[in-house]
Amino acid sequence: MPMDELVKTTGIAQHGAGRLPSVEVDSFNIEIKDEEGFLGDRASKGAFREILEEWRKPLRKSGEDPFGDEPSDKISKKALDAVLSGDDTEAAAVVHSAIEDFAQELAYVTRRFLKTKAWAKTECIVVGGGFRASRLGEIAIARAEIILKSEGFKVDLVPIRFDPDDAGLIGALHLAPSWIFEAYDSILAVDIGGTNIRCGIVETRWKKAPDLSKAAVFKSDLWRHADDEPSREAAVKRLVKMLEGLIEDAEAEGFKLAPFIGIACPGVINADGSIEKGAQNLPGNWESSKFNLPASLAEAIPVIGEHDTAILMHNDGVVQGLSEVPFMQDVDRWGVLTIGTGLGNARFTNRHRNGGNGKDRDSTEGKKKSKENNKDSAKSDKE
Repeated sequence: MPMDELVKTTGIAQHGAGRLPSVEVDSFNIEIKDEEGFLGDRASKGAFREILEEWRKPLRKSGEDPFGDEPSDKISKKALDAVLSGDDTEAAAVVHSAIEDFAQELAYVTRRFLKTKAWAKTECIVVGGGFRASRLGEIAIARAEIILKSEGFKVDLVPIRFDPDDAGLIGALHLAPSWIFEAYDSILAVDIGGTNIRCGIVETRWKKAPDLSKAAVFKSDLWRHADDEPSREAAVKRLVKMLEGLIEDAEAEGFKLAPFIGIACPGVINADGSIEKGAQNLPGNWESSKFNLPASLAEAIPVIGEHDTAILMHNDGVVQGLSEVPFMQDVDRWGVLTIGTGLGNARFTNRHRNGGNGKDRDSTEGKKKSKENNKDSAKSDKE
């Protein structure tokens, strides 16, 4: 299936599903190209660092670079945020200049997405990823929104509400069927990235908020696999060990842990749990027809508590975006862009206005939308 096509609606119980309890996943992982290459490369963390470097070059030649000899890609987001509120006006001017240029790029990329059939009539876009977790990221997002609105686009750009690291785990709740929230108070979630693998115990807090708006990560475990450069088999073994440790922690803390693991993973996820493409940054070959992560985990962790383990996997951009479901109930169509090593993307249509994950039910309106979104006609418009 081409990555720039709509993902067809599928059953709730399938990996990479187009229909989830609260939303239709209209598209995800679209790759758009222009004359300079892949569009996502223009709005990534690396792109911002390159822009910052360009603004430093003329100052460096005259010996007036406020950042000295520190490489642009080594300056922390925290340090750059401090510059924005500090007394060094020249350093602040450099960062603001980089923010403005990056905002222009983000607006350009967003504009291109909005012109595709898959993203038509999008009313709000949530921006997540590691770049969002900074003041400079928030300013860039706000500036990009202003640029788009000045051009007549009626769309809101908002920073993701949960911490991006937590959002990648909390979103896994919205992969699960509603019965889980009535019977259990927590799930296991996994967020796999090109640098890190993060696992966590996610509290549903369903009794406080049936729409899951109060959900929280009770505990998480992080492994920076990029430093270890493990084989695929070693990575899976380490992941299993992390999950087993969290199961023990949940039991010790008295949680009623659901027999469910939600997984966020890069790439196009097939219904059988295999990865079609987009997993090139993971350790080993995860796109092999002989490898299936959900099946491997189910074999290693066959039961949680007294019940068989159920596992669902979806694209990492989709899962991070799903954490916003409770806060997107005043719109019908919305999307997510995650700014990290690359640019993750997904577009959603709400199945039930004000329904939330705890209200998994069909309605005449929901069925009509599902039928409309089932049309396989979303190739990116070429300009």
